[in-house]
Amino acid sequence: MKLEAGIAWRYLWKKKSHGAVSAIAAVSVVGVAVAAAALICVLSVFNGFREVLTGQNDRILPDVEVTVSRGKAISDGDSLAAAIGRLEGVAVSSPVVSDQALAIYAQREMPVMLLGVVSGEFRKYTMIDSLIVAGSTLPDDCMAEDPPAGLISAGVAVRLGAYSPGDRLLLFAPRREGRINMANPAASFRIDSIAAAGVFESRQQDIDATTVVVPIEIARALLDYDLQATSVAVKARPGVDPGRLAAEISAAVGDTYTVRDRARQQETSFRMVEIEKWVTGLLLVFILIIASFNIISTMTMFVLEKRAGMQTLRALGMTPRRIGGIFWWESLYITVLGAVTGLLAGVGLCLLQERFGLIRMGGDPARMIVQSYPVALQWSDLWIAGVPIAAIGLFTSWIASSFARSRIAEKRR
Repeated sequence: MKLEAGIAWRYLWKKKSHGAVSAIAAVSVVGVAVAAAALICVLSVFNGFREVLTGQNDRILPDVEVTVSRGKAISDGDSLAAAIGRLEGVAVSSPVVSDQALAIYAQREMPVMLLGVVSGEFRKYTMIDSLIVAGSTLPDDCMAEDPPAGLISAGVAVRLGAYSPGDRLLLFAPRREGRINMANPAASFRIDSIAAAGVFESRQQDIDATTVVVPIEIARALLDYDLQATSVAVKARPGVDPGRLAAEISAAVGDTYTVRDRARQQETSFRMVEIEKWVTGLLLVFILIIASFNIISTMTMFVLEKRAGMQTLRALGMTPRRIGGIFWWESLYITVLGAVTGLLAGVGLCLLQERFGLIRMGGDPARMIVQSYPVALQWSDLWIAGVPIAAIGLFTSWIASSFARSRIAEKRR
């Protein structure tokens, strides 16, 4: 095989008798290189968007969330939170109550997602203090205020017009038990109020649109809960992997509860990013397959140009199989040259974008989470790009070898 590889290397760089052959070979190399570079860049950009999404989740979602597998509420959320808090690796374990309610302010009303939290613990397992865009964060003792202090999301503030700290919101929630009094429908609701300590913006549409953060005592009173909780929020100790901690909690609490790390809490969003990544990647692989036809065309021209040399090698005793091996190696050289060039170019472009943010995103910079396209180069993507390129290279090499052997057989006849 060393002889065939050496002859193929010489054929590759030797000046061709027809300039068109060299041009076609150059186009083949460039086609593979461009497709490989594009594949690396696309995979890296989607990795970047995933990291942006993860970074946004880090600020408002707990590391681990525990919910009941069947039903809606954990019967004794406080006890479960205390039991989880005693596990090694848990820094904070806090009960949470969330459900739908109606908020009214200045003759405006809207349905909201009520999020009842223990304020001092909520500030530990989220980065809510850094998300405040108006007013102040939750005080450690929200119930000390009259009315109790709470937070409203940017979407709620805009729809209700409650922009100023201290604005009082009325909260309505239907009674979970008892009959509806048609003569007095208002009696079928529980009513309470909070004073908006501040407005927060997490840059997540589903959270910013309707969320109102209130003391857990308010949420339980409105929703007819005693010690129940809809979930338990957990923060991992520094250096502890949330995924591993979620597995440990799951083993401790059993099948009665569902334990999710941050990725599983936003599973739909992450899944959409992954689907878009792989669909786009498959489209680029398809383009790479189309580019491989240029290699086949190039090898066809090479075989036709080297017919005389092939006959000379045959006369010297080289078998048709070994002569076909020459063009097998030459096709492989073209693929490898294009692939290496493209992968290096893709890595270089990703590093430049990551360092300098050369390609910027359109839109109002004040409303953008990131100003330029995020890039996160993962070296495993080189393998993801390299496998289809290797498969294509082996396939085109086999075609080139088969075509060369067929031409020798035709000449002998």
